[in-house]
Amino acid sequence: MKNTITKSLLIVLLASIYGCNNVDDGRISKLETAKNNKIINVTHHDGRPFSTGVSGVNDAKYIANPGGGVMMQAFYWDVPSGGNWWNTIGTKVTEWSNAGIGSIWLPPVSKGQNGGFSMGYDPCDYFDFGNYNQNGSIETRFGSKTELESLITKAHTENMKVYADMVLNHNSGGKLENNPFTGTQTWTKFTTISSGKFPRTYADFYKNSYGNNDEGSFGGYPDLCHASPNVKSWLWQRVDGVGKYYKNTMKFDGWRFDYVKGFGPWVINQWNANVGGFSVGEYWDANVNTLEWWANNANSSVFDFACYYKMHDAFDGNNLALLNDDMMWKRNPFKAVTFVSNHDTNNIGNKNLAYAYILTSEGYPTIFYRDYEEWLNKAKLNNLIWIHNNKATGTSSILYADDDEYVARRNGYNGNPGLIVYLNNSSSWQERWVPTNWNNTQIKDFTGNSTWYPTTQSGGWVLIQCPPNSYSVWSINI
Repeated sequence: MKNTITKSLLIVLLASIYGCNNVDDGRISKLETAKNNKIINVTHHDGRPFSTGVSGVNDAKYIANPGGGVMMQAFYWDVPSGGNWWNTIGTKVTEWSNAGIGSIWLPPVSKGQNGGFSMGYDPCDYFDFGNYNQNGSIETRFGSKTELESLITKAHTENMKVYADMVLNHNSGGKLENNPFTGTQTWTKFTTISSGKFPRTYADFYKNSYGNNDEGSFGGYPDLCHASPNVKSWLWQRVDGVGKYYKNTMKFDGWRFDYVKGFGPWVINQWNANVGGFSVGEYWDANVNTLEWWANNANSSVFDFACYYKMHDAFDGNNLALLNDDMMWKRNPFKAVTFVSNHDTNNIGNKNLAYAYILTSEGYPTIFYRDYEEWLNKAKLNNLIWIHNNKATGTSSILYADDDEYVARRNGYNGNPGLIVYLNNSSSWQERWVPTNWNNTQIKDFTGNSTWYPTTQSGGWVLIQCPPNSYSVWSINI
C-alpha cells in the first residue's frame, strides 16, 4: 500500500512539474532505468574555456564569452577571382562579430605561381600581397595589399582576431636551374622574385646537403628544406622575415599551418617560439594518438580530424554511440580545433547536428563560410554560437548515447551553470530523463526547439525532449 501511495504522489508531482497530466507509469519506469545509466566524464581539468593564448587589445570578445571563442573560415575553394574577396569579407566582419564570432581564418595571402587565379597554396613570393606585378597579375586572387590591410584593421576594430594560412611545406613558381644534387634542372631558383625577400635556390630544397627528403613532399612541388639556415632565418628568425613581418607589420594574430604532415613538428614549435601568436596545424589523420603527438611536439593546436570522422560515421551511419569514442578535444580540449566542413571536406550529411555537437563541446569550433552564408540556416547557427559563447562552459560528461540519441552535459565554470545538449537523429520526438547539476530549478531549451519549461527534482533529475532530426540545449532559465 505504501509503494502505491508513493508512486501516485510521484505521478502528481511530475504532472505539476511539466504542467500536464500525461506523466504515466512508463515515464516513471524510464526514470528508474535512467538512474542506472553510467555517466562518462570525458574531460578532467579546472573547467576553464579554450584560450588562443594571445593577449591584446582585441581579446575583449574572448573575455566576454564564458564559453570561449568561435572561428570563421572566411573562404572556400575557388572563391570568385578578380581581386574582390578581401572587400567581400570586409562587408561581413561586423555582422560576424555581432553574432559572436571572434576570429577569421584567411586563405594564403601571398602571390602564388598562378597569380590572380591562385588560391595561394602554390606560394612563390611570401612578401607579395598583391602589390607586385609578377606571375601575370598585380593583385592576388583576393585583392591588393592595401585591401588586405584594410580588412585586418576592420576585423581588429570589431575585436576579432585574424589568422593567416601559412604554406611552409612547398613552393612553386621558381625558375629552372642546374641542380648538382639531382643532376638535372629543377624549378628551385627564387632569386628574382619581385619583393627581393627570402631568396632561395636548390640548396634550400630537398634533396640537398641536409638529406634526400623530410617527412613528406606534396604534389610534385619543390619541397622546402627547413634544416637550411637560410630557410630558418627567413621563415621565423629574422626580424624582417616571413613570420615576424606577418605578425608585426601585417598584424596577423595567428596561423593556420597547411599540410604539416610534410615536415617535422619541430618546425612549428620553432615558429611559435620565435614568432608567437595562435597556431593550428592541418595534420590530416583520424588517429587521435597521432594528433596528440603532433600537437604536443609542435606546441600547437591541431584540427580535430578524429572528431570530424567520428561525426561523419555517427550522423550519417545512424550510430550516435560513436560520439563516445576518443577525440582530440577529449584528450586535450585546449589544443583541439573542431570543424564540420572546410575547403577540402564536405562529407557530413547532417550538418545541423554536427554544428550543435561542436558548438556545445569543448575545443575551438570553426564555422565554414559556405555553411554560414549559403547552405545552412544562419539564424540557427547564430543561436548555437550564442549558446557556445554563453552556456558551453566547464568539463564534459556524456549522459546517454545510442544509435539515435546523444545527451551530454557541460558542467559549468566560474559561476556559469553550463548546459545539457540533446541530439536526436531519429524521425520522431524523443524524451529522456537526465541528471543535471541543478536542484529544484526551472530550465529551458535555449534553441526554442522545445517549449517545455521543466523543473529539476531535488536530486537534479529532469525529463527533457528533442524534436526529430534535430537538437535541444538546456540550461537554467535565466
